Amino acid sequence: MRVSRPRESRLPESRLRDPFQRGRLAIAALFLSLGFQYATWAARIPALKSDLGLTAAEVGVLLMAAGVGAAVSFPLVAWLMRRLGSRRLALLSQLGLALLLLALAAAPNYPVALLVLCADGVLVGCLNVAMNAQGAALEARHERNTMAKLHATFSAGSLLAALVASGMTAVTGSVAAHFGVAAALLVVLGASARTGLLDDGAPAAPKPERRSGRWTLPSRPTLWMCCAMVFGTVAEGAMNDWSALYLKDVARASAELTPLGIAVVSGMMVVARLFADGWRGRWGDGRVVLVGSAVAGTGLAVALVSGGVAPALAGFACMGLGIAAVTPCVYAAAARQGSDALTLVAAMGTTGLLAGPPLIGFVAGASSLTWGMGAVAAAAVAVSLCSTRIRWTPEPAVRGETSPV
Repeated sequence: MRVSRPRESRLPESRLRDPFQRGRLAIAALFLSLGFQYATWAARIPALKSDLGLTAAEVGVLLMAAGVGAAVSFPLVAWLMRRLGSRRLALLSQLGLALLLLALAAAPNYPVALLVLCADGVLVGCLNVAMNAQGAALEARHERNTMAKLHATFSAGSLLAALVASGMTAVTGSVAAHFGVAAALLVVLGASARTGLLDDGAPAAPKPERRSGRWTLPSRPTLWMCCAMVFGTVAEGAMNDWSALYLKDVARASAELTPLGIAVVSGMMVVARLFADGWRGRWGDGRVVLVGSAVAGTGLAVALVSGGVAPALAGFACMGLGIAAVTPCVYAAAARQGSDALTLVAAMGTTGLLAGPPLIGFVAGASSLTWGMGAVAAAAVAVSLCSTRIRWTPEPAVRGETSPV
């Protein structure tokens, strides 16, 4: 008894002293920050619409401004990655995102709000690339999988932002007060991440590209990664935006059941990402992406053919389960190709999230929402086809973890 008690008391401390665990916690703080910052301002869109006196069309343009900023940030992010490195770029962009919340709250008119959200998109692109580069470097240095869990932390950040927004709205209707609290939390997260991030001079950092001073075309494997990322994020984004409407208008679900569409997709994605690192270590990234995206596409297609609420929810669950590991695995593969490849793949991911929902809306308008969701299923199947052309690491590349923690 005397021996076991001290060992149990020292366990949490030993985990914190473990370089892998310390690095993972620091990088997870960045992923949490990105999900939290995005969901914070998105949750207050109705208040911003009222404060700035915007029309529905102007709100749509405002939302698109952030996506456009992220999509066009590729050249700047690539230059900053080479100039600053992933560690400094991650910390600076994370702090910048906190300050932009305050700027958005203080925006006096619509044009200023547009500029703020466009800048927000650029910093989102910076942090997205930098934190994924950090995650890939951590995996390579310690030969342990963790990218999927890091992406699950992003989803946790969105959930935390929703809870904070609900609590702040109950206390005060002031957007400035809410964004001030959120910015303070982001500063705390950035400060906690600072000491645990990896130095870019480490041997396991993503390899730099050989540059001749002029722009060169990306390699063929990188282009296939871009395609996989676009199709994967189209499917992921469209499911979040159209699942509830499908349940209501096509499956004829009750008002109480329609929110379950998003809940099922998001919940399955979080669960899958908690366990996906173990799957990666056991079967390899390529097989996880191939099988997962095939399950996502075929499961949703079968649900659409079957019709009804229960099959729809089952199909949504297949989509969330199967598509969850796509972005972590593709980001890890892109990081091994170098920072430019990672930056381009990340930009394509943002483009997929931006273009996915309108594309599905166009298909639905031209035919029906069932065909629109069929396009989502086709996008998932396209990911599985692209995965066969991507240069994955030898299987198994690194040790996986069967535990979700």
